[in-house]
Amino acid sequence: MELLLIDGQWRPPAEGGSRTIVCPATGETVGEVAEATDTDTLAAIAAAHAAFAEGAGLWPRAPMSERAAMLDRVADILQRDTPTIARAEALDTGKRYLEAEYDLADVISVFRHYAALGAELATEHAVDLDRVGVQSRTVKEPIGVCALITPWNYPLLQASWKVAPCLLAGNTFVLKPSEITPHSTIALMKALVEAGMPPGVGNLVLGTGAGCGAPLSTDARVDLVSFTGSLAVGRHLMAAAAPTVKRVALELGGKNPNIVFADADYEAALDNAATAVFLHSGQVCSAGARLLVEQPLAERFVEDLVSRAHAIRPGRPFDEAAQTGSLTSAAHLRKVEDYVAAGIAEGARLRVGGARPTDPALANGFYYLPTVFDQCSSGMHIVQEESFGPVLTVETFTTEAEAVALANDSIYGLAGAVWTSDEARAERVARALRMGTVWINDYHPYVAQAEWGGYKQSGIGRELGSLGLEEYQETKHIWRNTAPLPRDGSHEVQQVTAPRRHPGRRPRPRRHRHRRWRQRRLRPGQPALRRCRHLGPGPRGRPQRPGARPVHPYAGRAPLPHRQPLLRLEVRVRARAVHEGPPDLPRPGQGPWRVELDQRDDLPARQPDGL
Repeated sequence: MELLLIDGQWRPPAEGGSRTIVCPATGETVGEVAEATDTDTLAAIAAAHAAFAEGAGLWPRAPMSERAAMLDRVADILQRDTPTIARAEALDTGKRYLEAEYDLADVISVFRHYAALGAELATEHAVDLDRVGVQSRTVKEPIGVCALITPWNYPLLQASWKVAPCLLAGNTFVLKPSEITPHSTIALMKALVEAGMPPGVGNLVLGTGAGCGAPLSTDARVDLVSFTGSLAVGRHLMAAAAPTVKRVALELGGKNPNIVFADADYEAALDNAATAVFLHSGQVCSAGARLLVEQPLAERFVEDLVSRAHAIRPGRPFDEAAQTGSLTSAAHLRKVEDYVAAGIAEGARLRVGGARPTDPALANGFYYLPTVFDQCSSGMHIVQEESFGPVLTVETFTTEAEAVALANDSIYGLAGAVWTSDEARAERVARALRMGTVWINDYHPYVAQAEWGGYKQSGIGRELGSLGLEEYQETKHIWRNTAPLPRDGSHEVQQVTAPRRHPGRRPRPRRHRHRRWRQRRLRPGQPALRRCRHLGPGPRGRPQRPGARPVHPYAGRAPLPHRQPLLRLEVRVRARAVHEGPPDLPRPGQGPWRVELDQRDDLPARQPDGL
């Protein structure tokens, strides 16, 4: 029996539960795995929290290049074990072994990409303030403990999209794969341990969401939840995470349009329209399940597509003649059947499929024939809701604007495609589609270097690319004053430049010399008096009267030779006063003035208190 990985140890579940994994393509038993409960999940969260936050938290402080090197070692191990891991994934999911091998190649490319990114990425960036005496920079830091929840259709690929950037950023994690497809994820965790992942940094729990998944979204020690799956579960996780205000990253699927204009390359568009929806029996979040065809082309195009769908041969994972596999579970098969029945009830015309295959060799598997509906409208449930099966709906349009409107008429916005030989039209439509990924004259490719994610209710955040790494990072701003001055009132220097007087106003009369500070009549742009506060006695040694403002006795004029100032300060500060009130000029230090300092290069940046 495969066990749980908690704090670097493979251990049985606290309550001794287990689950039998069955191949959905054959009905045969694949293996037995541990079944965790909330108790096991809490132990995994505690281990991840300790590895990140306490004295053992060396992983977050390790250089990013060191973490990147570990990801590179993981890629080497996965490449070495590709046949074994691909076999485990094919048996768990019912997909063809050839597809599982392609998935492994993509997984390896994800780890290679983040390993290369970490080897060259800077985690600190200086902020250019153009100010002397100040250093400012932003720093990227790990978030903390991450809960990673993956789906059953691409269990290993989706795990790699989360685990690789999570580890590169310096986080710790608890990974929970789907309870029906766990084996390739277990193989990934074994590869991480072999590559040198420290204990507690990565933890694995196996089981259902109801049985062991709740603490991943509710526990205050979890700092981020990353989930790929259905819209209903995504909404539930958001609500559960709200009380602790943890970060949530969601990829929730879509109802993706594939737009074909009459001037498109016919054969390429036809071939890709079939692949877009029937790959992996339609169990792809980006499947092109909505076909929008321009009216003059529609009849011929749909006829040829129906012929291709009818010729697709389902089969077992290791059947080399098979062109598609089975659905992943009996429950999902029933969901697809209900979906097709609803389409027939709504008035859509069933052109092909709509049933299980009659081949006795497939009787023990959860197979469903490729299905095509035409005469559909955007108001039908089968057009708006995600079937996640080999079911295609066909709509027609007459203008470019109508095609864009139909394509955007959905609560989802994950992906879409446009087929046309008009480059200007292709660019216009691609920019008008409200989707995270748009293909032009292609369907389904993605690369680890480019971000993946959706608009609207297709999710929150991005995976892959550089933004996929930033999902697992916090940004901190650090400000450093390299020549700080005291703020205890021991001295403070102000020099103000008088603004231009309001036209027509007479200058204020000169004040008497016996006042504690001297004021001159100022010309526009002329520096005002320097005023220096200090904690010593008043002018000529007299004590300050109660409530008097402490001033330097020789402020505003050069000290006489026989009268040395009590406080020597060398001031080289230029400033300007910006008026923010009535036009009359108040005396210095009063009134609605905002002072903007303009320091010279040989002085530290310092703005006096009270300005």
